[in-house]
Amino acid sequence: MSLFLLNIVLALTWAFLTGNFGPGTLLVGFVLGLILIRAVHRQYADVAYGQRVVRLLGFAAWFLGQLIRANIDLAYRVLFPRGNLAPRVIRLPLAARTDAEITALANLITLTPGTLSVDVNEDRSALLVHIIFAPDPDEAVRQLKQGLERRLLEVTR
Repeated sequence: MSLFLLNIVLALTWAFLTGNFGPGTLLVGFVLGLILIRAVHRQYADVAYGQRVVRLLGFAAWFLGQLIRANIDLAYRVLFPRGNLAPRVIRLPLAARTDAEITALANLITLTPGTLSVDVNEDRSALLVHIIFAPDPDEAVRQLKQGLERRLLEVTR
C-alpha cells in the first residue's frame, strides 16, 4: 500500500473514531496520520513523502488562488466586454512525460476558466490549448510552463 493511501486510510479512521467527517477533522486526521507514519515506519518510510505532502498542499492552495483569479477575470470580461478577446490555440511543449502527469496537467488547464485542453501530440511532446485571452502566445506558453506545469511536476516527481 502506498504511503499516501495509508495516510488517507488513517485520516478516514480518525474521522470515523471522532464521528465527524468534516474537512477540519479529515485534515487533522491526515496530519496525525503523517506524523504516525513518520514515527512508526521510519525505516520503511519514503524520506520525501512528508515533503511531497507539503508540496501537494502548497500546490492545491496555489491552484485554488489561480482558479479564483481566473474566474474573476473571466467574469469581468463578460460583464464589461470591450472586444479585447484574443482567442487562440497554442502549442504547449511538455516537460511532463507520464500519462498521469499529462492527464493531470490537461485536466487542470481545462478546469481553469478561459482555457481548454484540446489535444496531445501523438508523441506526447506537446499539448494543444485553447485560450480565450492570449494576445501574446509566447507569454501564454511561458505562464503555463513556469506556473502550472512546473508546480505540478514538483508535486509528482
